Amino acid sequence: MSKTRRAAIALLSALFACAGLVLVINGSASAANLAANSGFEAGNLSGWTCSEGTSVTTGTKRTGSYALQGAPAGQSNARCQQTVTVQANTAYKLTAWVQGSYVYLGVTGGVEKQTWTPSTNGFQQLTVDFTSGAATSVTIYVHGWYGQPTYYADDVSLDGPGTPPTTTSTTTTTTTTTTTTTSNPPNTGLPKHVLTGYWQNFYNGARALRLSDVPTTYDIVAVSFADATGTPGQVSFTLDSGLSSQLGGYTDAQFKADVRTLQSRGQKVIISVGGQNGTISVGDSTSATNFANSIKSLIAGYGFNGVDIDLENGVNSTYMAQALRSIHAGGGTVITMAPQTIDMQSTGAEYFKLALNIKDILTIVNMQYYNSGSMLGCDQQVYSQGTVNFLTALACIQLQNGLRPDQVGLGLPASPSGAGGGYQSPANVNNALSCLARGTNCGTFKPSTTWPSIRGAMTWSINWDASNNWQFANTVAPHLDSLP
Repeated sequence: MSKTRRAAIALLSALFACAGLVLVINGSASAANLAANSGFEAGNLSGWTCSEGTSVTTGTKRTGSYALQGAPAGQSNARCQQTVTVQANTAYKLTAWVQGSYVYLGVTGGVEKQTWTPSTNGFQQLTVDFTSGAATSVTIYVHGWYGQPTYYADDVSLDGPGTPPTTTSTTTTTTTTTTTTTSNPPNTGLPKHVLTGYWQNFYNGARALRLSDVPTTYDIVAVSFADATGTPGQVSFTLDSGLSSQLGGYTDAQFKADVRTLQSRGQKVIISVGGQNGTISVGDSTSATNFANSIKSLIAGYGFNGVDIDLENGVNSTYMAQALRSIHAGGGTVITMAPQTIDMQSTGAEYFKLALNIKDILTIVNMQYYNSGSMLGCDQQVYSQGTVNFLTALACIQLQNGLRPDQVGLGLPASPSGAGGGYQSPANVNNALSCLARGTNCGTFKPSTTWPSIRGAMTWSINWDASNNWQFANTVAPHLDSLP
């Protein structure tokens, strides 16, 4: 035992004695590497549970004789994981040395946290600091990414106390304070649960609205849509003349003033890109730069809080992630996505890959639970759109595969006129939210766990909601306020 540790224990003993507390320590809780076969020096994957494409190698390693080799293929990202016993409400440090493209290191189980490197030719150390919260075990993991080359990992370490020490005590007065720690969403100034709606910059029969007509029940207002230009990746925005005519005149200056009005109420206004007829493509570094710069220009010119990605003709996860990180760094703090249901069926899909690639800056994914027909749920059963089961069973795919609950929202039409199919009543939306957050009001499918911090709901569109006497906002917004 070091002099420093002996001195610390002596000081603690004196303090406990002064407080009338007798403390007897049996065992040790000193920090140690809790990961089994951490350097893969067993010459195999013992201690780890691994997916297809993983093995040990003697060819590329950092220390010792072996390292992990992962070759992502098909639906496998070559993931290795192990579950480790930890103490509750305790700080830990997870590290690993990795080499390759898109290598991830993370922890799950009561706490959700990860880091990754886009590319490294030599071994680079990744680090994840976390607090265990209420969990008494966590699962640590390392994996590559779909379609990427072979990666290598070595010298994994989970540093922190293992089995807690046994203590016996006699006290005259004891006060115990405990916390639980959760993974926090990006700091956007938004409430815990949010309602998102799309404001139409065009007229299609839904009630025409000035931006300032949007009620405060909507926390995020997505202005739809930015338009493609002749330059790859670049977008622009112009108020629609048909909308202006319906409103008896609506100028660019009035629109900008309305953006500020909503923000003064606490609402966030973002520019949406895409839609059913959107043809914006970001498929290389140049178009990614063009996209990012044009969005940042709109943010500077109009005061938008961020951007929504609603590209229904596909995305490139690598280059759109590059663009969104540039936008976020340039002031676009609210980043949302509205993929179709097929885009979020598997973590191998580009939209899902994009969401996970930007998880640290992503605000919310409001998948469109409409215009899709029947789809597979997380239990591998087929569910039909228009039902509570469809909402809960498809949401849990995202919740079980890497997104935090505060990054998952339910996107629905505001009225039967808002979509070709998949409309369901706002009461059904509330039931699905209750099922996901509390485990109540479920359909025949009930998830094995609950996610109290499920983020909220989205609707297409605010204008169709207005035409339907605001039934969506007036029903769903108060329910969101009642969630845990």
